[in-house]
Amino acid sequence: MIYRRPLAQLVNAFVFPALALLFITSSMNSQSLASEPVIEHGEDPVTGLKYWLWDNDGFYLRLTQRLPDQTRAYFEARGFDRESADIAGTSCIFQTMTKNTGSSPSESITADLSDWQVISGDSSKPLLHREYWRKLWLERQQPEPARVAFEWSLLPASLQYDISDYNWGMSSYGLAPGSHFDLVFTWNSQGKTHKGRINNVVCPPDIHPEPPAQ
Repeated sequence: MIYRRPLAQLVNAFVFPALALLFITSSMNSQSLASEPVIEHGEDPVTGLKYWLWDNDGFYLRLTQRLPDQTRAYFEARGFDRESADIAGTSCIFQTMTKNTGSSPSESITADLSDWQVISGDSSKPLLHREYWRKLWLERQQPEPARVAFEWSLLPASLQYDISDYNWGMSSYGLAPGSHFDLVFTWNSQGKTHKGRINNVVCPPDIHPEPPAQ
């Protein structure tokens, strides 16, 4: 199955009605919780892949499922052995977009993904970052070109955006296919640390759909 990144126009045309969620209303320490965020959850009508979207206080975050087979094939083609590609494919990987949607030139944003938390059941843990994967692939003796390709496929751990800057990349959450989790994330803008949360994100299932009929 070939994954094609949806154009913004198609996304806007086909998204299912947004599911509005209300999050924590209090601030802690220097953190300011974003108020009245735009939150959407939908499904691509062509691929069937689900997505979750947050947009508020100048920070845009979109998570789109990647089926394990997509990730396996992608990294096997770049030199990973089959078992290592399977480890990556079943680690709850999402295609991820982040963007600065602020309106003032002074509204630059920064974010450190090492501060983000994956909440599943009673546990809370960080995302799987480049350092985790770098160590794992060295231990598994994967070839250097494959390791470099994997690292460059990931969303950078540190983000710094001026107005309208954006980036794409994979983010990995270290959960089994089909698992549910909440993502708690932070970003900084104009001297404040903001906090957001997307509830009930679902890791892509390990299924093997037939390609759509032509």
